[in-house]
Amino acid sequence: MAETGRLIYGFHAVSGRLRRDPESVFELYVSGQRHDVRAREVHGLAEQLGVKMTHVDNERLDAMVGTRRHQGVLARVDARQRIIVLDDVLESLSSLPEPALLLVLDGVQDPHNLGACLRVADAAGAHAVIAPKDRAASLNATAIKVASGAADAIPYITVTNLARAMEQMKKAGIWIVGAAGEAENSLFEIDQKRPIAWALGAEGDGLRRLTRATCDELARIPMRGSVESLNVSVASGICLFETFRQRNIYVK
Repeated sequence: MAETGRLIYGFHAVSGRLRRDPESVFELYVSGQRHDVRAREVHGLAEQLGVKMTHVDNERLDAMVGTRRHQGVLARVDARQRIIVLDDVLESLSSLPEPALLLVLDGVQDPHNLGACLRVADAAGAHAVIAPKDRAASLNATAIKVASGAADAIPYITVTNLARAMEQMKKAGIWIVGAAGEAENSLFEIDQKRPIAWALGAEGDGLRRLTRATCDELARIPMRGSVESLNVSVASGICLFETFRQRNIYVK
């Protein structure tokens, strides 16, 4: 069993894996110095799901992962990737304590950009990243490395038909906002407290026509400088963290 195991850490990564695929979690390590709400939530999940949990000190966690950024929680999980489909994600959203937040990437073909988008999506608390199977970067070694652990923390779903997948998301109650420079409203002017998916295209080309038409509304990032567009990972971060700000979710 150990030969297929790998370590993931941080509350978002560990609690997300527990909710999505508890059978893949071999063992959970929790700092004995954490007694806050987030630590109690992980404790409760582990007990409910029957996952073995061990209390350790922060020094041992530091040594296990080589960093102090573990937030006091670490899990040894199955290294084999489980195939997750859009239906799995949409079904899991109904049990979330907060409104859904998704990122849709249209035509992002650079694995460096994909990895950076996964990293920023995880940081903002997004629940999944969705992209088309064609004309899109694969989750290869480069993307995983750039993602800096986020590839384990957030599902990356590839779909055959992106427009059809977006319609499926809309039927599940998710409001889709496309980032477009020519949009009338800025991202600061739209309500993002509801379940929402941000759709972004590749730098330069932007969203494809059908993707754009399938969005519920469009929004622009206000630009004051001389540049006409932003890198897709930067734009994703701006959009996702505006949703984060509007929802007033503040964590230590």
